[in-house]
Amino acid sequence: MRKNDPIKRVLVVDDEEAIRNGIIQVLSKMNLKADTAAGGVPALDMMTRRPYALVLLDIKMPDLDGIEVLKRIRQDYSGTEVIMITGFPTIQGAVECIKHGALDYLVKPFRIDDLEAVVRKALDHLEQRHRKEPDGGEADREGIEFIIGNSPVMKQVFAKIRRAAPSDSTVLLTGESGTGKELVARAIHLLSPRRDQEFVAVDCSALVETLLESELFGHVKGSFTGAHQTKHGLFELANHGTFFFDEITNLSLNIQAKLLRVIQEREFMQVGSQRRIKLDIRIIASSNRDLSEAIKSGSFREDLFYRLSVIPIRLPPLRDRTGDLPLLVEHFLRKYSQKAKREVSGISLAALKLLSSYAWPGNVRELEHTIERIVILEDCDVIQPEHLPSFITQRQGEFQVFTEEEHSLEDLEKRYIQFILHRTKGRRQDAARILGINRKTLRAKIEKYNLRVKR
Repeated sequence: MRKNDPIKRVLVVDDEEAIRNGIIQVLSKMNLKADTAAGGVPALDMMTRRPYALVLLDIKMPDLDGIEVLKRIRQDYSGTEVIMITGFPTIQGAVECIKHGALDYLVKPFRIDDLEAVVRKALDHLEQRHRKEPDGGEADREGIEFIIGNSPVMKQVFAKIRRAAPSDSTVLLTGESGTGKELVARAIHLLSPRRDQEFVAVDCSALVETLLESELFGHVKGSFTGAHQTKHGLFELANHGTFFFDEITNLSLNIQAKLLRVIQEREFMQVGSQRRIKLDIRIIASSNRDLSEAIKSGSFREDLFYRLSVIPIRLPPLRDRTGDLPLLVEHFLRKYSQKAKREVSGISLAALKLLSSYAWPGNVRELEHTIERIVILEDCDVIQPEHLPSFITQRQGEFQVFTEEEHSLEDLEKRYIQFILHRTKGRRQDAARILGINRKTLRAKIEKYNLRVKR
């Protein structure tokens, strides 16, 4: 098994403490991580907080019948295997368990070797199933484990990443800010034949045109005022590797024309030079804007769009993949607990429901910053509703989407920027990060719409 493989985590559910403790001891000797729950209700609560590959589940429990728990696990956690435990074995009971999706059936009192055998059988079954998964299962995600998600829409993204990676075709990643477009670009690079070469990313909104042209192509000494020596550009650095244009719609039409020529001819010239340099790179671009609208407005070249979108991949917003929230929250809790050198072990079901009902305009990036803030500022072992920011629990100033008949696009933009400024309490750097624009652009929009910035 690979390091940090979720197959190693098991949940033991039984209302008898002696049974739970005995199973835990056996699992520990098998080098398996295990948690326990004294009933079906707390077990389902725990499964919302972190993924379990295997559940050992008692049938007779006072709070919630084990068969009902099994049905819910099969409905909501298709990747989890279940072994039923009972002290009252019947043929009918065994048949019912298997019918509802249990892998096996263990009868109390059981011997240690019986328990070990049935657990190994479940783990082997999981390994075989994961190896066969073609659509983004855990085993099929080797090399892209850093992209968190197990929802159907993310499995589609993983499948597209794997199909796109071996080729040299250009890829266009679209989706809202904070959906992880650069992570996907890196995953494509790491799974490609160019994985041992450079991955160079440039934020097209971060530099003015004159600097960007010099950064991309490089320049020769004396080509312009301040060019005191020859400089090699990012294209040369990325030669034989992968070049990622983040938010490519921010490129000027002049740079777009030169980029189109680079893609077509696979060569370029440094600023101030007539010497052509051969180029062998794979190009990936991203945009959080509707490129068809940018083409209609004349701000983006249609011919460049067709060159870039040979393989289009759209990343879903977080509100369309709320089933991934438990996995994402667990990942960020682990990450920032380690950084802060303190342990926040999980999140309550009530708090998770509040997170799931929130629209997340800043998507995964906003969720990450929210969890980081809670870990640092809140004194808690488990996140409860009272530890969440007020803009999630109270929903004050919630941004509403209106139909285009009622409001213009500019009006919606104005309202949304005002909403984000309200939520960030006027902190322009935070607001720009959530909006996916730089501070200069944000300042221009604040002036354009005469927005009030409360501090």
